[in-house]
Amino acid sequence: MSIVRKDEYLKLNFFREEHNEIAEFTPELKFMFNLYRQIFDKLYNWMVVVDTEGYIIMMTKSYCEFVGVTQEYAVGRHVTEIIENTRMHIVAQTEQKEIGDIQEIKGNLMVADRIPLYHNDKLVGAVGSVIFRDISELDSYVKHVQSMEKQLEFYKTELRKALGGNYTFENIVGESLPMKRAKDLAMKVSPSKSNVLILGESGTGKELFAHAIHNASPRSQYPLIKVNCGSIPSELLESELFGYESGAFTGAKKGGKPGKFELADKSTIFLDEIGDLPLPMQVKLLRVIQEREIERIGATKSQKVDVRIIAATNRNLEEMIKLKTFREDLYYRLNVINIQIPSLRERKEDIPVLARHLMKSISSEMERHVTDISDDAMTALSAYDWPGNIRELGNLIERALNLVDKQAAIGIEQLPRYITQSVSRHDNHAGGRIVPIRMEGSLKEITQEIEKKAIKDALEEFKGNKLRAALKLDISRTSLYEKMKAYGL
Repeated sequence: MSIVRKDEYLKLNFFREEHNEIAEFTPELKFMFNLYRQIFDKLYNWMVVVDTEGYIIMMTKSYCEFVGVTQEYAVGRHVTEIIENTRMHIVAQTEQKEIGDIQEIKGNLMVADRIPLYHNDKLVGAVGSVIFRDISELDSYVKHVQSMEKQLEFYKTELRKALGGNYTFENIVGESLPMKRAKDLAMKVSPSKSNVLILGESGTGKELFAHAIHNASPRSQYPLIKVNCGSIPSELLESELFGYESGAFTGAKKGGKPGKFELADKSTIFLDEIGDLPLPMQVKLLRVIQEREIERIGATKSQKVDVRIIAATNRNLEEMIKLKTFREDLYYRLNVINIQIPSLRERKEDIPVLARHLMKSISSEMERHVTDISDDAMTALSAYDWPGNIRELGNLIERALNLVDKQAAIGIEQLPRYITQSVSRHDNHAGGRIVPIRMEGSLKEITQEIEKKAIKDALEEFKGNKLRAALKLDISRTSLYEKMKAYGL
């Protein structure tokens, strides 16, 4: 049903100046009426309002001008007479809103919204709005938003640099199965509030993972607070972690000092070398986790903190629990999510890409124009077991870059003797004898020879049992079948 009779619309035309002279309008009502009229008519978006039968009640001046009519002419007429391809009357009858619909008017493809209107829960009509006057306008808007997003990402990156946490998952190099498992788990748990325990040998990149998890979390707008539990003297550790009040002890700063947990409120704290934390501090840390509050040294009351903990260690915490040097209850509080970072010898297939990545990064810092690593040098790097992991590999690449003369590649002559000797010691196990690696051919050919030999040895060891062989090689059975076919095994 219409709000009023169609022949009365012109009398009540929202846009007619005569409304200002209606006697029953108070000055306040006249002011509000004119204000609403100006707002409606000056909106950037073209708008039209219809009753339940599709007759126009209101229409913005700019919309009328586009379709070639006046407001006085449009009001009171059916919307189909004024706007081509309109669906306003349909929405006013079906009560089904239409968002982002494409509508052609005078050859222009427009984007429009149509929404039912209600009064006291009763349908009284519909309002339509042209959001974009042409598809090209939408395209321009999208490009503008994309440009803003790029700028935002740039400033976010710069902010992370300023906060000392510019590492993301893109900085974690490696596509081996053990590394992919670690990265996938870390990415999956990044949005969580749960504590994370990162385990791995020294030099595997535990801090890199901590940065990446924090920067992929909702807390990334705040700085990652880092504490190396093994580098702070035990007598200073409490004040470093929890802060102190003015006059708490001799030498205390006037006004006191916030601790790391206080600074990490609403953010993440990274407790590196957590296995080196003294037992008395383990008790205090446990209380912080349980109560979610800290107390400065010398304070009379505690304060609540919202902190996510990422802890890391290269020590065997379970063995430490048995030796009573690490609290079991703290271990389980920290070990909500456990991420094991593989050692470099467990993912040797990543060594070529890691070595080249480090070479590119370090050579850029050193301003050395070295662009590659020779095949024989890469073979030697792949044969070595890397007890110092990626940190050791990075140091060795830097050493080699310093020794490169005029050539554009790191050769085997730039590698130390203990690395080059690892090639001749490399054990392709076959009945307990040492089989030397064939050094001829490209790196790809040498790698294929090693892979073929490893598959053959595994099949012989398990008497042709492909499932057990695949498990030993840490590959899927499908991958094993494909490689056997490729190598004619």
